[in-house]
Amino acid sequence: MSAPHTPGRQDGGPADPADPVLRLDGTGWSVGGATIVQDITLSVREGEFLAFIGPNGAGKTSLFNLISGLTLPTAGTIALDGADITDRPAHLRARRGIGRTFQTSSLWPAMTVDDHVRLAAQAARGGSYRLWRRADPFTADVAGVLERTGLGHRARATAAELSHGEKRKLELAVLLVGEPRLMLLDEPMAGVSAEEVPALTELIRTLHREEGRTVLMVEHHMDVLLGLADRLAVMHHGRLLALDTPEAVTADPTVQQAYLGEGL
Repeated sequence: MSAPHTPGRQDGGPADPADPVLRLDGTGWSVGGATIVQDITLSVREGEFLAFIGPNGAGKTSLFNLISGLTLPTAGTIALDGADITDRPAHLRARRGIGRTFQTSSLWPAMTVDDHVRLAAQAARGGSYRLWRRADPFTADVAGVLERTGLGHRARATAAELSHGEKRKLELAVLLVGEPRLMLLDEPMAGVSAEEVPALTELIRTLHREEGRTVLMVEHHMDVLLGLADRLAVMHHGRLLALDTPEAVTADPTVQQAYLGEGL
């Protein structure tokens, strides 16, 4: 395992624990006359683990799209380290330290594990795509990330040869090589076998607690979230129904009646 990641500002100065790394104020998104996400106001502290729950269609992934810049909000603002990024596109937000995984894998089946990570390393550091199969200055970074994610022994395997759990680890490796400060994980346990869930959960726990990374995660496995999250956010029809500690949220009668009884 590498040395713990120390959170810091984009300019290299120390982060003030009292300042939120991420702030949403009245953030919303409407399209075609339909409001998908509405009036989301929340702050995320440096090093916090905030998990989102809610049924399919509640707006969780749409909210992640707004935070990562894949979709621009039609209402409200988004700030990173106090700087307004509301109108910034995804690639500029990535340069400022926002990293994202998706529900559906976008790996190339015929590409090897280490080539996936090498390509991501070069993209993050401005390297030439034409050189990504050659020996390059990113080799040590790639090897280190593969070891941290438990994929060192699978470096030359193709993505098609990986189990679902290993694919999720590879997606995390691709994300980590860019050294994101704020990680958005969208249903990382989707498709993962019951046998592989504990190892993947422990990897995410390590990234959060030992490396000090700020994590936002959407997940339907409540047992996983209860062991990871500092706070739970419950979404309902594009709005926040509840936002509190896991203990307080799971004890909330409204949440129990609306969602927890449905197996979320």
